[in-house]
Amino acid sequence: MATRIDPFQDLDRLFGQLASAERAAATMPIDLYRAGDHYVLDVDLPGADPGTIDVNVEDRTLTIRAQRTAGPDKDVQWLAKERPVGTYARQLTVSKALALDAITANYADGVLTLNIPVAQEAKARRIEVQHGGDSSQITSGGNERS
Repeated sequence: MATRIDPFQDLDRLFGQLASAERAAATMPIDLYRAGDHYVLDVDLPGADPGTIDVNVEDRTLTIRAQRTAGPDKDVQWLAKERPVGTYARQLTVSKALALDAITANYADGVLTLNIPVAQEAKARRIEVQHGGDSSQITSGGNERS
């Protein structure tokens, strides 16, 4: 029985692995939702060194950076190397309705969680309507009725 040899099969597989690793390194998946009077941003940073995580706000741009270091470099023969390494970075433009000076961050189990409160001036509020017992009221035209 003859074995079919494709000299480009391994090269194609290797190229596919490299391309998918580069795509994965370039992305930083997020979930964003509102819970009451704050937003929660969950950012996947698997394997990131907690000491390299940097969250920065400048003007209205929220920047998240983290780094994942490579495995052993010396005296190993890689059989598969699909996990991306390097610097993760993501920038988001945020609204003026957020209290950017009150953001809190927590990193656990490979997920960075940011709690971003809504600014006090942007929160919904109830406005009390004053009314008097007097039968004299000003109408929209400015004339008084009795």
